[in-house]
Amino acid sequence: MRNNDRLSVKLTLEDGTVYRGWSFGAPVTAAGEVVFNTAMTGYPESLTDPSYRGQILCLTYPLVGNYGAPGKSEQDDLFMFYESSGVHISALIVSDYSFEYSHWNAIESLDEWLRRSNVPGIFGIDTRALTKRIREKGAMLGKVEPEGMTTEFYDPNKVNLVAEVSTSSRKVYGNGKYRILLVDCGVKYNIIRNLLKRDTTIIRVPWDYDYSTEEYDGLFLTNGPGDPKMCRTAIDNIRRSLDDNRPIFGICLGNQLMALAAGADTYKLRYGHRSHNQPVQMVGTERAYITSQNHGFAVNNNTLPAGWVPLFVNVNDNTNEGMKHVSKPFFSTQFHPEASGGPTDTDFLFDLFIENIQEAIVNR
Repeated sequence: MRNNDRLSVKLTLEDGTVYRGWSFGAPVTAAGEVVFNTAMTGYPESLTDPSYRGQILCLTYPLVGNYGAPGKSEQDDLFMFYESSGVHISALIVSDYSFEYSHWNAIESLDEWLRRSNVPGIFGIDTRALTKRIREKGAMLGKVEPEGMTTEFYDPNKVNLVAEVSTSSRKVYGNGKYRILLVDCGVKYNIIRNLLKRDTTIIRVPWDYDYSTEEYDGLFLTNGPGDPKMCRTAIDNIRRSLDDNRPIFGICLGNQLMALAAGADTYKLRYGHRSHNQPVQMVGTERAYITSQNHGFAVNNNTLPAGWVPLFVNVNDNTNEGMKHVSKPFFSTQFHPEASGGPTDTDFLFDLFIENIQEAIVNR
């Protein structure tokens, strides 16, 4: 299809910069924070990652859409090829959109999927120039406006996005030996899948749920979108859990929430980490791992209170990539050991969590 057969669209950044392209997906307006991801594959996982809530996602890989959108097969009441039940990005920006797709598991095109989800897409934009702009100026708000339509800027970091993506009720998965209380701040399905593979029963609860009367062996704090300081109720609940000795494992936003509960501080990164090739080093060792990441906030290592130390640091910019308690079985990562998409170099951390639970049960 020729570009002149399609609706023209413009992306406007809050600094006044305008990029013009062509429409695919839903022909509607959108607004949010413009971010970029440098991964070469995995757009179905990214689009359904709740951590992207309120964001306009720019994919730097030049060709997108060539393997369509996967089917909705389910296992354990979870979609097997998605990270949640729906699309969470506000809009998608690509350089070259592939109108033809081919994959054994594809049931529709990316264009059709976005249309059904009422999410706009833009192609024909110089995504390299856009990414460079964000790297130089920092994360910015943006708005997507098809020809003849207008909208206002919207700052997703000023609202509690976790409340929008968290489960609304208590849910149980599996029937394994170890009971995991999972505080859902926008959980990716592959976290649940990884835990279920390790002989667990998962009690998934809303982000602000009072779990003080629940029976569980380990506490899991999930990923999620936005500013962690918006989640005061969750932080207060976690603070009380730190007085306990039951193991805790946090990922991404879960790392930030546990840090805030412990008394540390968080801050907004200039343009965030969103890719499948972020190198992290385990503190005190020569071991480095390639990780999948998606976050715009970070823990300030200099504010970690007594009893807490960094567990991983980012090799590129030395930012916090996890922490641990020096005497209790509490640890967390800023990166995503569950991947999906991305490398699975660090999925052994799920085993460490289970080992901590086993040891805690023996020592009760």
